[in-house]
Amino acid sequence: MPSPEERVLILAPRGRDAAVIEQVLDRAGLAAAVCADVTEWVSCLRAGAGSAIVTEEALADSDMQPLSGWLDAQPPWSDFPFIVLATRQAGPRTQRAADSLKRLGNVVLLERPINAETLTSAVVSSLRARRRQYQAREHLLERERAQDQLRRANEELERRVAERTREVEAAHETLAFALDAAGMSSWDIDTETGIHRRSPGFDAVFGYEGSGRAWDRESFLDHVVEEDRDTVAEAFASVAETSKLDFECRIRRVDGAIRWIAMRGQVKRDADGRPLRIAGILMDRTEQHITEEALRQAQKMEAIGQLTGGVAHDFNNLLTVIVGGLDMMLRRPEQTDRVKRLAEAAMGAARRGEQLTQQLLAFSRRQMLRPQTLNPNRLLLDFRPLAERAATGAVELTFDLDPALDPIRIDPAQFESAVLNLIVNARDALEGSDGPARIVVTSRNVRLGTATVADRGVPPGPYVVVSVADTGSGIPPDKLQRVFEPFFTTKEVGKGTGLGLSQVYGFTRSAKGFAQIETEVGRGTTVSLYFPRSTDPAGEEVGTGPVGAIPLRRAGEGETVLLVEDDEQVLGMAVESLEELRYRVIVTRNAAEALEHLHGVERIDILFSDVVMPGGMNGSQLAVEARRVRPDIKILLTSGYVANLDEGQVLGRGELPVLNKPYRRDELARSLRLVLGGERV
Repeated sequence: MPSPEERVLILAPRGRDAAVIEQVLDRAGLAAAVCADVTEWVSCLRAGAGSAIVTEEALADSDMQPLSGWLDAQPPWSDFPFIVLATRQAGPRTQRAADSLKRLGNVVLLERPINAETLTSAVVSSLRARRRQYQAREHLLERERAQDQLRRANEELERRVAERTREVEAAHETLAFALDAAGMSSWDIDTETGIHRRSPGFDAVFGYEGSGRAWDRESFLDHVVEEDRDTVAEAFASVAETSKLDFECRIRRVDGAIRWIAMRGQVKRDADGRPLRIAGILMDRTEQHITEEALRQAQKMEAIGQLTGGVAHDFNNLLTVIVGGLDMMLRRPEQTDRVKRLAEAAMGAARRGEQLTQQLLAFSRRQMLRPQTLNPNRLLLDFRPLAERAATGAVELTFDLDPALDPIRIDPAQFESAVLNLIVNARDALEGSDGPARIVVTSRNVRLGTATVADRGVPPGPYVVVSVADTGSGIPPDKLQRVFEPFFTTKEVGKGTGLGLSQVYGFTRSAKGFAQIETEVGRGTTVSLYFPRSTDPAGEEVGTGPVGAIPLRRAGEGETVLLVEDDEQVLGMAVESLEELRYRVIVTRNAAEALEHLHGVERIDILFSDVVMPGGMNGSQLAVEARRVRPDIKILLTSGYVANLDEGQVLGRGELPVLNKPYRRDELARSLRLVLGGERV
């Protein structure tokens, strides 16, 4: 059944016109509906139609008001087509008839009589035109629907944007609150546009009010204190390579106050690797630094208290032997045997005091060093008999040494002392052990990465590790952090001073390495000493042969010693020892006095000088100046303390022979013999 919008409405109330028109259209296959009057005709128009045929007399005889109302109510897309069957007239139409035709608008006027083909053609044309109007209506409706969907989508988008904006604002507020609570401020730089954003707290760290200040790299560096400026500039320069910014420094605020800050940032790049932006945080670390410094100071004072207490305890024990013995010798000096026995006891106590002092200096890295480039396996093998005696026969001592071990640069005497301390500690840890008592000494080449040495204070690279492992009782976790502290010991009273591991710690640090402890309670402990591989070839190791192997040497005829010593009591003892050895002694108390004699013409065979002296020039500097003035002069230095670690390392290379304090007369004689004879000390 055809749609109402495809039908043709016929209004021809006179005669048989309506029936004839309907028959013509029916034969053409066009749907038609005959209306009795204008009222029915307008009602059918409202229901829907494709075209309408009306006779001119029907328009003239009818009330056109209902039709006019319908015509005025047409939507914008509609211009309804009318076919008016007009009666042939001799003259012009009346004004009313002309107005009626004009009122219809889209009109095709056919004068009667007309044939069926003409009428059919006109109807088909009007229906085609109406269909195009319906298509326009559909396009308009589709457009309206699309606009409505777009409007709803825009409303939904606006709602979501508003909701997201509220979430972002809430997140920003939460982030700002969290950053402020943590003492942080955020910053963001667009690398393409140069636009920078920052939170209000950023400018406040530098003492500015508000956030209107323009920032760039140079203005930031202007606030960095001069001592830290190069480090910060390097951190900025490395961002392109590392994509990260991470540094701490001191800044000077606009009010002149110095503050500690930490800056962290990361670069965001596009798919091609080009930097788009860099963002991060700024932290005021001043209060944390103050707290950390106060904690370090408290820990330092506690360590100093423990150190001084331990030193006082051990030295009081030694001084008791020395003072008590000297007192009894002074009371009965005529008892030769008794005086000799007491003197030997006092000398033994003094030697133990010397050893105690050397251990303290090793921990503080102020001991006199004589480093050599050597293969530690040679030392360990030569040292093995002594190690086996220290371990005792009840303990199985095994050496597992890498035959391809790299050379290292160390002081051999300090190395032997460190390993011996570790073996003794391992032996003590094995006492009372139920399982097999075993100690293993190993040596290996290793390569340490950046992550491994991050908290060790040494660079990554190739190292040699010498380890001493035992199957003993292990170290409890609460004591593990303190084992390197001087005078801290887990042994019973009288079984250790607590300086063994302190000496190991100081020695490895002096050798630019570090010590590491791995332990498990009930299963044992491994102490590993890491030393950087030396690029120099290993030489012949110089041992510490027995002192008594070299005969005592007295001075030759007229041999003169230029003595430089600022301590009066040590000076007196040195003068007496040298004169007893029949040397002529020139006494000076500082480098300036010594240089006056060196620039003179008197005979000077050897310069014997303390290392640490007042007056602005130390012993090693005096030695250099002495060689400049008198190239052939012999030099022997003495010291019990090296104020500067680097100086200690230079002295220990062998260019300048050194006699450690305290020294005995025979040790002084031996050193003078070796120096004057051209041999190394």
